[in-house]
Amino acid sequence: MHELDSLLTLFLHRLGLHLPDYITMLLVVMVGTLVVFWFGTRRLSVDKPGIFQQVLELFTGTVGKFLDDIIGHGGRKYMAPIGTFAVLILISNLLGLVPGFMPPTGNIIVTLSLALCSFVTYNIIGLRAQGLGYIRQFMGPILLMAPLFFPIEIVSHIARPMSLAIRLFGNIFGDHQVSGVFLSLVPFAVPVPFILLGIFVSFVQTLVFCLLSMIYIAQAVEHH
Repeated sequence: MHELDSLLTLFLHRLGLHLPDYITMLLVVMVGTLVVFWFGTRRLSVDKPGIFQQVLELFTGTVGKFLDDIIGHGGRKYMAPIGTFAVLILISNLLGLVPGFMPPTGNIIVTLSLALCSFVTYNIIGLRAQGLGYIRQFMGPILLMAPLFFPIEIVSHIARPMSLAIRLFGNIFGDHQVSGVFLSLVPFAVPVPFILLGIFVSFVQTLVFCLLSMIYIAQAVEHH
């Protein structure tokens, strides 16, 4: 529906390029992030760090502390996947607060894709850390009860990406719809609390997704 498309998507449609809105918005987020980080990291300095460098150091320090607290020793080596999730999800969430743009994470396809990436990531990490011994986690504390525990654990793990996807999608989609309604009714002053709420929800949902992904990694690398 055109009323749910961003202005950029409508412009591309006029040019004959019919991309789904969530694809267009994801491209905006990814390309924009790559460009900003490429230019922002050209002049890193130990003596005189710029504003971008200070924000980047604060971000990596915060994520690193969470990794240390949740995963423990060696947790910071998983900075790459968790940091990527954090940047992509946060910017995607906040993009919906910009007039004329839609949040990519307000689409279930996007959130499910992110959740599946988290699912694949922590399972690969578990297999690399423990080898075939990782399968032992699915068999429960007593080997004789493995036929009972194994299907339960499989269902539990399959439910994880669904939970991550629906939680992120539901919160961002709902917040964007509420903010859009009030913004269309009263364009000035009144929507400000909803914009602030949208910023808060964007950060909280990013934190929840990343924290759960860290917990899954911690469980995957844990030796029973």
